[in-house]
This record gives sequence, C-alpha cells and structure tokens, in this order.
Amino acid sequence: MRDDICTIPISEIFEVNDGCPICRMRDTVEKHLLEYILGDAMMEPDVRILTNQKGFCTRHYEKLLSQRGRLQLALILQTHLDEINKRVFSEKTPQKQRLKSASEITESCFLCDKIEWGMSRLVSTVYRCYENEEDFRALFNSQPAFCLPHYDMLMHGEDKRLMRKHGKEFEDNLLRIAKGYSEMLYGKISQYCSMYDYRSLRSQTDMEKCKNAVEQSIDFLNAEVGENKE
Repeated sequence: MRDDICTIPISEIFEVNDGCPICRMRDTVEKHLLEYILGDAMMEPDVRILTNQKGFCTRHYEKLLSQRGRLQLALILQTHLDEINKRVFSEKTPQKQRLKSASEITESCFLCDKIEWGMSRLVSTVYRCYENEEDFRALFNSQPAFCLPHYDMLMHGEDKRLMRKHGKEFEDNLLRIAKGYSEMLYGKISQYCSMYDYRSLRSQTDMEKCKNAVEQSIDFLNAEVGENKE
C-alpha cells in the first residue's frame, strides 16, 4: 500500500472552520481509502493479501456497498471467503487454530487499521504545525468545535510532548474550544427539553433553534462533529 494514500493537506482541513476538524480529517482519510480499496488497490497484491486476511467491519462493509464498484467488492469478497474457508473451515487445520482464526477475522478490519495508522501520523503533523507555524496556530485557535473523543486524542497524543514552546497554549485553546462547544450543546439540549414543559412559553422559532440538539449532542460524544453535520 502506498504510504501517501492517507496524506492530506492539514491546513485545508482547518480552513473549512465547520465542526470538529479532526472529524473532518478522519472522514477525508476514510473517503480516500474507500475509493482506493475499490480502485487502485485491486491491482496491488500486498493490499489484497491483507484484505483477504482481515476483511472489514460492519460499518465499512456498508460504506463499501454505498460506493460505485459492486463488482470490485464482489472480487474482494470472493478471495476473502476463500481465505476464511481455508483458515476457519478446513478440516486439515486443527480445531484450536480454526477457532483462533475465526476470532481474529471477525474482530479485524483493514480500513479501521489503515485509518488509525493515517490518523496517528496526521495528528503528529497537527502538533508539529502548531508548534512551528503561526498561521496554523491562528487556524487551530479559531475552530468552532472539537468533539469529546478527539479532544481526548489530542490531549493525550504521544507526540504532544515534543511541543516545547507552544504546548501549554495548544492545551489551553483546545480546552477552551471543546468546553465552549459542550456548554453550547448543554444550553441547546436544555432548551429542547424545556420546550416540552407545559409551563414553557417558548415559540416555534425557539424550537427551530434547538431541534437538532439531540443529534448534535450524540455526534459530539461519538466523534461525528464534521462538515455538514451541524
């Protein structure tokens, strides 16, 4: 697999200024990989070996089904099922090994692994850009939101320790943005709940302002605060 398949311009992600930039980053990596799996990867033996061994999780099977390339997916499934028949259902393989293989396959996903691999490198780039580029710091500090899982990821990233000069500023702004967004959501969800109080005097206009509060709160908690999800 080409090492650059997960490479995306970090500044472009942060210039959008809509929702959580790390959610957008992950979605962009995922989109590139979905297109790659049903495209160029079909001709790369090393990738096909891995997809045969790992397969995909339910979420990524659904996403692959939604892409153009049903025949390509069928070919991937053909060789993956052949691998399963050899590793899990062959009577020539000891029972203990067959059960182990079944567990390994059902718990693995080629795309999840590659997204995690790509994201770890992109997050390291975020730290490096914040530490060394004033323009990027301004972009980062002006973001409207960070979801809870990506707030946690950025706060505990292994490479954050390399931020000698601007590490504290990074943490302070990350906390400010994530906290502000969470408090905004609390206000919206509280307003939504109050709409169903018989004593409420709120108008239909007030309901329109908070009608998506439940969905937005769930997105914040599950790393889905990306572009067009607000």
